[in-house]
Amino acid sequence: MTMWRGLDAVVADVGSTQRRRSVVTVGVFDGVHRGHQVIVSQVVRRARALQVPAVAITFDPHPLAVLRPDAQPALLTSIDRRAELLQEVGIDHVVVLPFTDELSRWSPEQFVGEIIVNGLHASEVVVGSDFRFGHQAAGDVALLTELGESLGFGVEGVGLVGDGRQRWSSTAVRKALVEGDVAAAAAILSRPHRLDGLVVTGDQRGGDLGFHTANVQAPAIMATPSDGVYAGRLSALDDEGATGTSYVAAISVGVNTTFSGTQRRIEAHCLDQTELDLYGKSVGVEFVERLRDMATFDSADELIAQVGKDIEQTRAAVTI
Repeated sequence: MTMWRGLDAVVADVGSTQRRRSVVTVGVFDGVHRGHQVIVSQVVRRARALQVPAVAITFDPHPLAVLRPDAQPALLTSIDRRAELLQEVGIDHVVVLPFTDELSRWSPEQFVGEIIVNGLHASEVVVGSDFRFGHQAAGDVALLTELGESLGFGVEGVGLVGDGRQRWSSTAVRKALVEGDVAAAAAILSRPHRLDGLVVTGDQRGGDLGFHTANVQAPAIMATPSDGVYAGRLSALDDEGATGTSYVAAISVGVNTTFSGTQRRIEAHCLDQTELDLYGKSVGVEFVERLRDMATFDSADELIAQVGKDIEQTRAAVTI
């Protein structure tokens, strides 16, 4: 998979001698959830039938960071993780367009002409049926279809999908995480929500109490489940963000009020690992099941006893 940052970085020939030589989709694709996967599967199916690359156009930062900074949502995936997930579901090339004030002012016609036609020479474009594009979201699937007819590419709008209770969307995933319902988030994502960060030095109190923890510092913009204790996994990440060794982990999110803490933290205790040194390393934390709310304990002994219960519940809930 190739990831191009900016249209200038797009290679002139993306794998075919035909002028119209790609099947393209466009969207933020935050989380690459099951709704996104339905769209992408159609992109990949058409690309394979035409023997051309499947290309996804996405944006960084999130468009709302520019258009309405006060309404910018927490992100489910970093741009690198998003590209990795798109590759996993069959995308050959990812184009990351820097979303700027200038780009936001492009008309729908300019966006299609410069990016979809001149940049990627699309033979077909597949988008969600609620797709909007161009200045003030003036473009929709109907306009895209009209432009395709005049410029020589086909358009397919894929209907919105869900499980009968709700539409699969990034907003629904964020709502589930805010409620601490990581199982519901995983059902929409098709995998547990993963939060990537750097292991930093903490109070080192866990070691004194008999259970070492990794204090994970994640970017503030990333979506974190509500305060509580969770069963999940911690995975070492390489420089490209690829997953290495994974460990079953009991994870706490929140403030440790038992010891008068004031800072919200993400701490993961890897089960059966006494010599594991993760300081300074990048890790991914997966949230599989919520165990309980955060609580204040009257003594260290009470806390130790509860952590023991958390560990056994985690062992029962999670496998590698």
